[in-house]
Amino acid sequence: MTTTTATTDTPTTAANRVTVLGLGTMGSAIATAFVERGYRTTVWNRTAGKSAPLVDVGATVAATAAEAVAASPLVVVCLLDGAAVDEVLASVDDVVAGKVLVNLTSGSPAQARANERWAGERGAEYIDGKLMGDPPYVGTPNFTVLLSGSRSAFDAHESALRVLGGVGYHGEDPGFAAVEFMAQVAMGYEMLIGFLHVLKLVRAEGGDVTEFAERFAGSLAAYPPLLTGIAKAVASGERPPDLGPLRVQAALMDDMIDHRESAGVEAVRMRQVKALMDRRIADGHGEQGFSSLFELLEKEA
Repeated sequence: MTTTTATTDTPTTAANRVTVLGLGTMGSAIATAFVERGYRTTVWNRTAGKSAPLVDVGATVAATAAEAVAASPLVVVCLLDGAAVDEVLASVDDVVAGKVLVNLTSGSPAQARANERWAGERGAEYIDGKLMGDPPYVGTPNFTVLLSGSRSAFDAHESALRVLGGVGYHGEDPGFAAVEFMAQVAMGYEMLIGFLHVLKLVRAEGGDVTEFAERFAGSLAAYPPLLTGIAKAVASGERPPDLGPLRVQAALMDDMIDHRESAGVEAVRMRQVKALMDRRIADGHGEQGFSSLFELLEKEA
């Protein structure tokens, strides 16, 4: 999986044409960004009333999705979900040939690959995209668009896509943008639920959760090298004693579990980690590090 990154740019001519299908909060922000940067922007939404603010800033409203697709070589799709995408694509089946479809709707890698097959069978090129940021930040450096799919289509329309914010291209497999998005978001949730458990523990012991959070924030600088080191160990198959040998870490886990349970705080995460450590140690890998737990993460039947 490769990534290239770019920032916003200005189109070379105001005659550039783009269509936006879907005018929810995010779709409207995307369409507005194109209009403000001089793109001849055609918009369509199932509920026609949502197009009025876009007309006021210079967009053209199409009566149907098919009419909107026909108006531009680049078609940006931003709908509620995959089911809505399927329904709209079915309605433009006869007019997508020769177009570049950029689908910015949330969805899975499998959905992205299915959409690419659909587009290819009809003579269109497909790029899947996932959005990192909120609508008010569209068009700023605080908004990132993760993209994957047709390289030729990306190269041809990169300047237009950069209007939306920072752009990361993750390769020709159309599913890779969704993989990156879901991994980034999942990492955030994994970290934050652990953080809430820790705050529960700090409060149970009478500590100040705000002061603890400030101190922990100062410790975060130590994590990037650890994360990259663990990823390299997973990629290479080597299992160095990162964080120390598992036999030592396992003893610490016992103390952490006992502490949480004595304070009346859920220790489910700690018990899961300890069980994995015990399995690796029992298999003769007690001198390896935390990264070696990766070997045990197959989904249980």
